Amino acid sequence: MNHKSFLISLLLTVFLVSCATETKQIAEVNSEVKASVTTAQTSSQTQVQRVVALSSLSADIIAELDKTKLVGVVGSKILQNDPRFKDIPQITQGQNAPNLEKIVALKPDLVIGVAGFSDVPLKKLNDLGIKTLSTKIYGWEELEDFTKSIAEKIGADPQPLFNRYKSFLPDKNTQNKNTSTLVLVSRKPILAPNKESWAGDIVARFGAKNVAAELQGNNPIGGYVSLSAEKVLESNPDVLIVVNAEPTLLDSLKKEPFWQKLKATQNNQVYVFDYYGMVNPGSIAAIEKTSQELKKIF
Repeated sequence: MNHKSFLISLLLTVFLVSCATETKQIAEVNSEVKASVTTAQTSSQTQVQRVVALSSLSADIIAELDKTKLVGVVGSKILQNDPRFKDIPQITQGQNAPNLEKIVALKPDLVIGVAGFSDVPLKKLNDLGIKTLSTKIYGWEELEDFTKSIAEKIGADPQPLFNRYKSFLPDKNTQNKNTSTLVLVSRKPILAPNKESWAGDIVARFGAKNVAAELQGNNPIGGYVSLSAEKVLESNPDVLIVVNAEPTLLDSLKKEPFWQKLKATQNNQVYVFDYYGMVNPGSIAAIEKTSQELKKIF
C-alpha cells in the first residue's frame, strides 16, 4: 500500500460514488419500483421498522439495539466475518457504489449514511421519497447522541449500550494528563489528528495531552493537520501512536531523520494501533479494543 492509502481509506466512500452508475440506477428505480417507494415512506411519528445502514458502525449499533430492524448493510470487511450479519443483504459489493435499486427493493423506513461520504446516495434516495439520516461521529458525544437518536427511532432501550460505552472509559481520577502524545496516520504527508477528530477525542478522554489538538491547517481531511518533520521533532512527545492505515507506515517513519531523536522512540513508548477504533470508529468492538489498549498506555 503506497503513502496515499490513508487518504484513500478515509475518502473511499466518496470515490465509490459513480455518477454514471447511479444515474442509470435512478432511472431503473423510477421506472420499475415506484410503488415500493410509496410504501417505504414513513412519517416522523411512525416507529422505524426497516433500516438500511451504509456504515459498519451504524449497522453494529442497530444490531445491538434491535437486530430485527436491520434489513440491509454495507459490504464492509468489518461486518463480513460477524455471524450477526450473515443473513442480512449487503447493498454494496467490494468497491462498488451502494445499489440504489436493491436498497429500494428492501422497502426501508430509513437509510443511514455518513456525512461527507454518503451525501450523493442519500440525496438520491431522498428524491425517491425514502427517509434518510446523515451521521457525523467525530467524538464520544456524537457516538452517544447517535445511539440515543436511533434507539428512539426504532423503539429500543439505549441504556445497555450506554453502560457498555461507559465501561470503555477510564476513571477520571486515574488519568495522567501530563503525557504528551502524538498520533501519526500517514507519512507523506505526515498527518496527525487534532481535537476535531475521533482519534483526537478518544485520546483526550484517556488523559493524554494531544500535542496536535489545537493545530489547524488547510488539509482537505477535516480533523487532521499536516506536520513538517521539524514540527514533529519540536513536539517531541512522550508517547507516539502510529496507526496502521498503511501497513508499512511504522517502517517508513523509522527512516525519517527525526525518528531516533524523539523521546518516545528513545524510551520505547511507540505503539501501533488499528485503523478501526482509532481513526474510524468502525464498530463497538473496535472502539472497545482501542480503549483497552489506551488504558494500558495511560
